[in-house]
Amino acid sequence: MDHGKTTLVDAMLRQSGVFRENQQVSERVLDRNELERERGITILAKNTAVVYRGHTINIVDTPGHADFSGEVERILSMVDGALLVVDAAEGPMPQTRYVLRKALEQHLRPIVFINKVDRAEADPAAALDGVIDLFIALGAGEDQLEFPVVYGSGRTGVATLTQGESGQDLRPLFETVLEAVPGPHALQGPLQMLVSSLDYDDYLGRIALGRIHRGALELGQTVAMMHRDGTQTQGKVAKLFVFRGLERVAVERAEAGQIVALSGLADVFVGETIADLMEPEALPGLVVDEPTLTMTFRVNDSPFSGREGRYVTSRHLRDRLWRELERNVALRVEETDSPDAFVVAGRGELHLSILLETMRREGFELAVSRPEVILRGAGDAIEEPYEELVIDVPEAHVGAVMEGVGRRRGELVDMGATAGEGRRLVFRIPSRGLIGYRGEFLTSTKGYGTMHHVLLGYGPAGPPPPRRNRGSLVASETGEATSYALDQLADRGAFFITPQTPVYRGQVVGEHTREKDLDLNVCKRKHVTNVRNATAEEAIRLQPARILSLEDALEFLADDELLEVTPQNLRLRKAVLDAEERHKIIKARQKAAEAQG
Repeated sequence: MDHGKTTLVDAMLRQSGVFRENQQVSERVLDRNELERERGITILAKNTAVVYRGHTINIVDTPGHADFSGEVERILSMVDGALLVVDAAEGPMPQTRYVLRKALEQHLRPIVFINKVDRAEADPAAALDGVIDLFIALGAGEDQLEFPVVYGSGRTGVATLTQGESGQDLRPLFETVLEAVPGPHALQGPLQMLVSSLDYDDYLGRIALGRIHRGALELGQTVAMMHRDGTQTQGKVAKLFVFRGLERVAVERAEAGQIVALSGLADVFVGETIADLMEPEALPGLVVDEPTLTMTFRVNDSPFSGREGRYVTSRHLRDRLWRELERNVALRVEETDSPDAFVVAGRGELHLSILLETMRREGFELAVSRPEVILRGAGDAIEEPYEELVIDVPEAHVGAVMEGVGRRRGELVDMGATAGEGRRLVFRIPSRGLIGYRGEFLTSTKGYGTMHHVLLGYGPAGPPPPRRNRGSLVASETGEATSYALDQLADRGAFFITPQTPVYRGQVVGEHTREKDLDLNVCKRKHVTNVRNATAEEAIRLQPARILSLEDALEFLADDELLEVTPQNLRLRKAVLDAEERHKIIKARQKAAEAQG
């Protein structure tokens, strides 16, 4: 959700004196991850601290997208309040509901910041009404409903307590934080600290981050590590840091209420307690929602395997996935009967695609299956996850959107107007109905629509939604694609490859115009003869290839297809490469279905 949280933190850092007046600072300075800067979203929760009027204000910037809600859940134990940033034009969105519900469950008293009030289409009053309705719908307590409201713009760095006034700086926001957010309760007694995040340094090794809930922590202190399995080990604090702006400052001692980073504890994990050695007491562990989507990660066994990746074996894949489990609390990994395949469960397609993109940039080469939702229950009581889908679309495309969502078992819950001549449609739809819908949505709205969705919960499972209504174009020969072949086959569908692209037998090279798959030879060359004709010298003009991104490729996958992920390429392929074997499997399934029918 681009409501401007990270940009607002930039302004708070700048006005609190963290940067010099002439210092060049990039936008969204906390989004240091390469993927975060490319996509313009926050993926990992990050903390910083500013000093205002002698008070240290610790700030934790969290992701707004529901797929990364595990990052929100793991840091809730570190904070005493929440700053809810809402776009003055768009108002609360589905992701706002999810993150706010988690904050209210922790009995935090939010401060509402109506952001981007300088936009031409801004309507702060309507945005505030939407926030109040959302608080009531989520069952907020009376004290939580009495939330303070600040209006402003994170980009220009101004805030005011009265709607319509022009602010000068962010002092009204800082003052509201000091008044509304309680200071830390300096509990006396033996040390207790819950590890909320892990980092790594080439010189210091593993670094544990968290907030001291009770007691004090000193440099060189020997502490107890209380693990999730009930065991207990001990270690010595080698380095101790607190946060000042974007830097970690080494200290000798830290008190209850401070957010610290410490090294020297090689065996500690997220959700575990660091406690006093003589009187160890564990804090309640992290409680995170269960994942809703699974994919199978497996060793790449295509004819091109091992050409582009550094890490290609099952041992490399297993070690990397288990390392991810140490810090990604919303992820689940299970081994299968095959040593070369692992079932990975996450919060959504974006959650898993970010993991895939990170791994491919690290040099991993693997193959993944089509995403599938996690069903629960048995017999007649099977349940599936449902989501709230909010779509903003021009009125001319409302009919196409409602038809497309209806085919996927979506139910219209609400419809209203947006800024301009648009419409906002709110649907309740099964999560598996959304798999593969984004491409169809962009086509039906000609790129003018936006969609957001968030998990609502589980409900009775219905019939599976329809799959894509077009088949795949599958390469029948191994070789190099030629312009001549692609031109001759142009009427068969849209291609995902360009001339001179190496392909192998069984690779998906395009989308068919019809429902069934089609095997074709994209490596065919024109025969050279001594006979000339009138069209011999005509240049071949090909339609531009449809190059798929990682998310596009995951959405396109059929049940019998895999996505080959390498540092240099994304290739769609059939799970069974041989065409004859595929046809035998299809016939066997058809006979089995007829026998059951």
